[in-house]
Amino acid sequence: MRGSTIGWMAISGMLALGACSPGPRDPRGVGHDEVLLQVTASGQAETAPNEARFSAGVSSIGATADAATTANNNIMNKVVSALQGFGVAGPDIQTQRLTVSRIDWGANKNKFEASNVVSVRMRAVDKAGAAISAVTQAGANILSGPDLRVGDPEAASRSAYASAYKAARARAETYAQAANLKVARVLTIRDGGASAVPMAYESMGMMDRVAPQAVAAPPVMAGTNTSQVNVSVDFALAPK
Repeated sequence: MRGSTIGWMAISGMLALGACSPGPRDPRGVGHDEVLLQVTASGQAETAPNEARFSAGVSSIGATADAATTANNNIMNKVVSALQGFGVAGPDIQTQRLTVSRIDWGANKNKFEASNVVSVRMRAVDKAGAAISAVTQAGANILSGPDLRVGDPEAASRSAYASAYKAARARAETYAQAANLKVARVLTIRDGGASAVPMAYESMGMMDRVAPQAVAAPPVMAGTNTSQVNVSVDFALAPK
């Protein structure tokens, strides 16, 4: 009888301890008296572009492949020289397309066409218009762009990340106040990445070559580029 009493007391003590012990920890990091709030917000930053990228090239037609290639090379060398005159360094000029093909239709049937197109990175945006004018005067008859970019997009997005987090925090504070709670802790911050807001620009394809002449440089206005980032933040809300 005494043994049964001791056993019952032991079991009762275990039940009491079990009732007082906390439950399993929430894997999301929320305490027993807290509420989880998940917020997703975005931020934007505007930055003046410091690079202008465009493509310039030459298309030449000749009676033979050699004649077309020779004529094309002569003009293309003038185009490259014109770019170098604006301070465009070798690493900022890259061959994009180099072709020689026979023409099988139209007025130039059975002749050959040679083309050479390079991509150009102008680090002086204010000179982009004059450079485009110079290459067309040098004989370029293929042109597209310009595409105005920010050389270091990550640096340009830093203020956007800060804005995104501040927006998420402000939204969390609003929810907490409405629910008569307070923002106790930040549990997680998930980076949603950056994305450039699409920017439209006009491109010109192949044009008929015209004799070089003094013409006004096309206006290239840098404006600003907008980068947008997203962030998701988990907050723990607690009683005031």
